[in-house]
Amino acid sequence: MSMPLAPVIERINADLDHAVQRLFALLRIPSISTDSAYDNDVKRAAQMLVDDLAGIGFDAKLHETTGHPMVIAQHAGPGSDDVPHVLYYGHYDVQPADPLEQWDSPPFEPVLVDGEHGKRILARGAVDDKGQMMTFIEAFRAYQAVHGSLPIKVTILLEGEEESGSPSLDPFLEANKEMLAADVCVVCDTGMWDINTPAVTYMLRGLMYVEVTLRGPSHDLHSGMYGGAVVNPINELTRILGQLHDERGVVQIPGFYDDVRELDEAEARQWEQLGFDESAFLESAGLKTPFGEANRTTLQRTWSRPSCDINGIFGGYTGKGAKTVIGAEASAKVSCRLVPDQQPQKIYDGLKQFLDERTPPDCRWEVVSHGMSPAIRVPTDSPYLRAAMTGLAETYGKQAVLIGCGGSIPVVGSIQRILGFDSLLVGFGLDDDRLHSPNEKFELRCFEMGIKSHAAIMSQLAGVSRQRTAPTEAAVR
Repeated sequence: MSMPLAPVIERINADLDHAVQRLFALLRIPSISTDSAYDNDVKRAAQMLVDDLAGIGFDAKLHETTGHPMVIAQHAGPGSDDVPHVLYYGHYDVQPADPLEQWDSPPFEPVLVDGEHGKRILARGAVDDKGQMMTFIEAFRAYQAVHGSLPIKVTILLEGEEESGSPSLDPFLEANKEMLAADVCVVCDTGMWDINTPAVTYMLRGLMYVEVTLRGPSHDLHSGMYGGAVVNPINELTRILGQLHDERGVVQIPGFYDDVRELDEAEARQWEQLGFDESAFLESAGLKTPFGEANRTTLQRTWSRPSCDINGIFGGYTGKGAKTVIGAEASAKVSCRLVPDQQPQKIYDGLKQFLDERTPPDCRWEVVSHGMSPAIRVPTDSPYLRAAMTGLAETYGKQAVLIGCGGSIPVVGSIQRILGFDSLLVGFGLDDDRLHSPNEKFELRCFEMGIKSHAAIMSQLAGVSRQRTAPTEAAVR
């Protein structure tokens, strides 16, 4: 069954305003998965997606989990076993919007505003991940409207817990392997190289995230009566965490670099040819000076080198005004971004050793894990990846580039490990989209070109002979 791409692109152009309004309707739902006060909103967003997908020809259902529901939708495509079966992944939950006072407009009242590249969508979830998720849904909608079908067989998996650690994901994948079986997965939760240059991400750093608490006195103490005479957990915690890095930015956790490989020369040359603008990267964060591990480039620091950061620290009195107290305990949230070959459990054990070796007298540690995932390296010689690169080049009129990413997308490793196939990481976000921050945005051009790119990629995937092979051993390390 022939399904020409050109009329699909015409349909996307004609329907773009309606596509934006559909995205706005989803963005208005505060589907914050980390706060139980929003549980009904999370489920409401899931049901909206089920209803929308059912309306464009999918067999769509809401699947309950021990946490927030999964949305599963399936489309038989042209009815041929010769075309690939592709699993599309996205997540419909979002980060909390705090601090609210830093938003230019209410976070769950999406608006179009002027920006450097034309109009941009401003809202929580605009790019992470509702806007990106809707790029492939709108591509499906256009194909269905023009041809009455899709050129490939499709299963969609939309998660409602990505922003809260995905506790239900692995059990759901394990219990539904047959339903989720496919040849390859497309994940649209990454970025482009720049506004005019599409990209496929082939490297993702892993994550080891913990909350550490140092407990000391049996209760809070008056700092006038006890200050300078007893251990202060806040003082000690900050002193100890200040030793995580040496003066060269090297992480001091035992065994941290044991399994880290140096970047090979060919890969280093490829990265140099990308023309990375370090000044613009720093400016997007309101900074001017690069920082981190000495004698490394910024791309190396964020793509191929591991890192360790304190993400939050708290203890004692934190309210308004003064309260002279020595807190009985102090806590911090600490995350390590990992690279291929590093094992999250080994890094966790190393951090515990680091803390134990520095335990002050009369104190004890509590360490709680908030998630672990290995780094990902996707094979670049796959016919599915070549099809994606061709579809992107056809849409943008220039060659797509292969890039790394400093963030983590645990579902990619879970799909490789549990379902047995690799992923294509094709995204349309930009470095300045302010993910997880106030004034999160998604360029309207990126939304439009993302829809067209997914349509073109589907057209290219339809011509690939089915090749389902197990992921290479090097893919998950």
